[in-house]
Amino acid sequence: MAKPTLFVEVHILQSVPPSNINRDDSGTPKQALYGGARRARVSSQAWKRAARIEFAKGEEPADRATRTKRIAALLAQRLAAPAGDGGAGLDTAQADRLATALLEPLGIKKSTKKEEQSAYLLFFGKRQLDALIALLDGRAAELAALTDKELEEEIKQLPVVSALSTGHPAEVALFGRMVADLKELNVDAAVQVAHALSTHAVRTEFDYFTAVDDENIDDSGAGMIGTVEFNSSTLYRYAVLGAHQLRENLTSAEATRDAAVRFVDAFTRSMPTGHQNAFAHRTLPHLVLVTVRTDQPVNLVSAFEKPVTGSQGLAAESALALAEELRSVGDTWGSTPARALATYALESDKLPEVFGPSLPFRALLDEVGDVIGGWLADATIPAQTTEAAKVGKR
Repeated sequence: MAKPTLFVEVHILQSVPPSNINRDDSGTPKQALYGGARRARVSSQAWKRAARIEFAKGEEPADRATRTKRIAALLAQRLAAPAGDGGAGLDTAQADRLATALLEPLGIKKSTKKEEQSAYLLFFGKRQLDALIALLDGRAAELAALTDKELEEEIKQLPVVSALSTGHPAEVALFGRMVADLKELNVDAAVQVAHALSTHAVRTEFDYFTAVDDENIDDSGAGMIGTVEFNSSTLYRYAVLGAHQLRENLTSAEATRDAAVRFVDAFTRSMPTGHQNAFAHRTLPHLVLVTVRTDQPVNLVSAFEKPVTGSQGLAAESALALAEELRSVGDTWGSTPARALATYALESDKLPEVFGPSLPFRALLDEVGDVIGGWLADATIPAQTTEAAKVGKR
């Protein structure tokens, strides 16, 4: 019998002003063809990192994760730190040698260009480094004094792989980890993020700029000239969180509910930072729709296969198209979400009819927490409660 599943989907409509939040190798805002029209695009990688950074703001520094090629250097720093600060008090050479030996069982390939770095980025929790040091059980100085052969034999006795394959921080549990060299270190991601696409066709524009040399009093010429490409768009953003996978990664129902709610919050509020000083493009969404399904996720980007034209405003027309698509998917495929919760500030009779009443965003997050908590308790979707019910009766 298949295990029960719960997919928490986040659909967002958000307008960004002239900006270049995610550019390609030539500096052009990323684009894609969809429905035969050129669209603005923000890659899933860019928005996933923005969401991860936003999520980490709510974590204690010791509970955060990092993605780096410098795990050996970080571990050596810990080993060289005083014992009172959680380190082993080794000198730099001893710390480097012991860190290298500790990581040897992981079989992580080294960079061909920089010996002290791994060949690829490794995503891990800072507490998992502490767990590696704890394996030494106060014997760091003793081990560091061994010959290479003796040290290798001693390290083989330690559960190094286990220290990095358990006790995952919420960030790793949400976004996953793939290590080609050692599959035991892989963590299946609980979150999938789609590339954000504009709901309408866009054209890239060019900003010709000049910079003034403040100390130039000899002539009126510019100190520098250049161009920056940009566009503006109303984006459809979509992410889906598998609560069942997150539960498996974190092994705690309470931690799963907390991380899931905070992910919805972080994904909603996050924004990639490309050229942010030049465009100050940070906005909040027009609409946040959370749908909960127990069968399969449904990306509703098909609502915009025919580009929105904007005769009544891009955001308003996009919201109506999204509502129509949600209803159509239910009517056509019988795929109706078990719950739909929304926050929006758009005037339309159709939106409450399809999405339900607009909830204050804080109330929406509370409802999401109740749904996930109830499902984790007995694999059922609890009825609408508290603030949502109150708003619906107004």
